[in-house]
Amino acid sequence: MNDPSRVRVRGPLAAYAGGFRTALDAKSYAPATVAMKLQLVAQLSRWLEVQGLSVDGLTAERIEEFLSFRQTHARILYGTRQSLKELVMHLGHLGVVPAPRPSKPSALDALLEQYQRYLHHERGLVDGTVARYLYIAGCFLRFCSSEEHLDFRAVSATAASRFLVTECSRHTPPWVKAVAVALRSLLRFLYLEGLIETPLAQAVPTPGGGQQTSLPKALKPAELDAVLASCDRDSATGRRDYAVLLLLARLGLRAGEVACMQMDDLDWQAGEIRVRGKGPRVDVLPLPAEVGQSLADYVTKGRPRVAGGALFRRALAPYTGMDPVSVTGIVYRACERADLPHAGAHRLRHTAATAMLRGGASLPEIAQVLRQRSHSVTALYARVDREALAVVAQPWPGARP
Repeated sequence: MNDPSRVRVRGPLAAYAGGFRTALDAKSYAPATVAMKLQLVAQLSRWLEVQGLSVDGLTAERIEEFLSFRQTHARILYGTRQSLKELVMHLGHLGVVPAPRPSKPSALDALLEQYQRYLHHERGLVDGTVARYLYIAGCFLRFCSSEEHLDFRAVSATAASRFLVTECSRHTPPWVKAVAVALRSLLRFLYLEGLIETPLAQAVPTPGGGQQTSLPKALKPAELDAVLASCDRDSATGRRDYAVLLLLARLGLRAGEVACMQMDDLDWQAGEIRVRGKGPRVDVLPLPAEVGQSLADYVTKGRPRVAGGALFRRALAPYTGMDPVSVTGIVYRACERADLPHAGAHRLRHTAATAMLRGGASLPEIAQVLRQRSHSVTALYARVDREALAVVAQPWPGARP
């Protein structure tokens, strides 16, 4: 669940969940991160209720009991301890619980804080990715040594492999692959800071079962036409949804890129659109006539009369901007209207790439439009063009001519 408004908190903490969400929003957390932290509050509140405790019983000892309970009975999520610290600080400011005394950070806390600054300022990663990397870094460093006395001599290629094997036994392949990526990032950081003597990032094995084992999934042309035709373009909502779907399907934008688009990102005179990609990356793409017409139709006839700010907004008051979850919801509803299985926003990104490939575009050209840094990711689409692959395919040994 990535929508904070859908998280329901019951029990002793229910009265404080709204204020805590406001405090998190003020810190500019992404909606998915806010939802994750609120889900933790909901779990803690239910645990307090079962234990027969009120809010003033939320002591450091009780929090440790809850963490121990959660580790045994629930799947561990990253950011748990830090999120609880934020909750206690919020309740302390309200005077509900005694304000926590400042404690001396452990060696691990100090290192993770330094690593967090590196991820934000040097790598330009978003909050959700930083939280995941920090969680995995903390788990790995505790796996190698204790929090109080970090022993970087225990950080080795063997330790990284053993840690991945442990994760493989407990989690799904996509999560293990994310662990491997985060682990390489941490090892690069440790080497750059001179904390380890050997560059170990390339020693982290790549788990199997990733995207290299399957073809990118795309909608067929007839299916895409049905999805687009399902929008009622005589209504304000239909105009908005049609413009969003075209941005996803023609330009291959990500859901987050559509959600954060601003009014001043449109250059009508030059026929261009500015796209804010991952991290600090900003690209300018040409605006196809079909997409530009749909945007003009939405802005003039469907968008709420709000000056500037977010381009795409809620159709009903309050007319706030949309988030990535809302963009994905537009795709889901369009698929339902077209009597098709649910497809996410990324499926339309694959659809755009596949259409460009079949239209004669080269892989470097597709990578430029999709703004992919790694050409190995774009190369996956080469396997979609089966007619081109059939020309170079070799006959099976021993097969009849």
